[in-house]
Amino acid sequence: MERHEEERLCGKWRVACELYGYKLRDLFTWRLLKTIAMGQVLSLLICGTAVSCQYLANAGVNTPMLQSFLNYALLLLIYTTILSTRKGDRNILQILKTKWWKYLLIGLADVEANYTVVKAYQFTTLTSVQLLDCFVIPVLILLSWFFLKTRYRMVHFVAVLLCLLGVGAMVGADILAGRDQGSTSDVVLGDGLVLLSGVLYAVSNVCQEYTVKNLSRVEFLGMIGLFGTLISGAQLVLLELCSVREIKWDLQISMLFAVYALCMYALYSFMPVVVKMTSATAVNLSLLTADLFSLFCGIFLFRYTFSALYIISFVGITVGFVLFNAVPTYTALPEEDPGEDDPGEDDPGEDDPGEDDPDEALADHTV
Repeated sequence: MERHEEERLCGKWRVACELYGYKLRDLFTWRLLKTIAMGQVLSLLICGTAVSCQYLANAGVNTPMLQSFLNYALLLLIYTTILSTRKGDRNILQILKTKWWKYLLIGLADVEANYTVVKAYQFTTLTSVQLLDCFVIPVLILLSWFFLKTRYRMVHFVAVLLCLLGVGAMVGADILAGRDQGSTSDVVLGDGLVLLSGVLYAVSNVCQEYTVKNLSRVEFLGMIGLFGTLISGAQLVLLELCSVREIKWDLQISMLFAVYALCMYALYSFMPVVVKMTSATAVNLSLLTADLFSLFCGIFLFRYTFSALYIISFVGITVGFVLFNAVPTYTALPEEDPGEDDPGEDDPGEDDPGEDDPDEALADHTV
């Protein structure tokens, strides 16, 4: 009788009952706290890129493709070089023979995602960009559902809603402060570019999650560095060569480019570790606080006006992120026939994600 009553209540309060099954000490584990901390480190790195971009814009420098090219070049220098020194099936030549077109498409999606969101500022407002940029979250959920077979519980959707409400509070604070920068020359085009950027980011991030959880972080970053450098370099020559020639180089401009490139390199290097611990969706939820960190820096560096809504926004996003990671997702994969051999056991030469990457020991695969 009591069990029947409990099931009836759970039918009405499904989210609460999902959390009820976990003790508080089981929710707030060291792994969860580490995930939260690492997610905020990623947000701080994005904040570093935003602040350096703002200083470059104030100096009259508008070369987003050059900035992206520097990041991809660093990835090429480090990770692609590591791939070229490997032997056997893990060597870059073997990877290119079998999967070059896949990484070409991933690199294209990643480069164009960065470019389209920056381009959108020329046609629409900051408010539109901040709101529509959240479109990456539902696209990630859909792609993860269909291609990674990730299954979510009701509590995960509530967590996403909390994060989006936090973003809404941040945007509201910007509007009240009169800080709705940007252009309104072609709002439809600008908003479309933001939505396109969200789709491309989602594609790149889902591919990243699959690669780092099934292959290796070095392979993903090495191939992204290779194709990202080629694609961004070609676009740089075609679109920004005149802008680059007009840059008045001095120590300050050079330092700002260096800060941006290093922050982006650290972001790309560190993000796969966090993705492997959690998921691409969880990481993007944590990155929603990056705009808040940028605003907090703007209060001190650019004399922005403080608003209590920023604190409410930060709390909402953080609570949503914690809630999303507190209850694990699960994978809907077909059950394997016990009589069939495990393909992973028959291929001793398969790339081990932990091999050659000591820092990946932190990244346990969680379903």
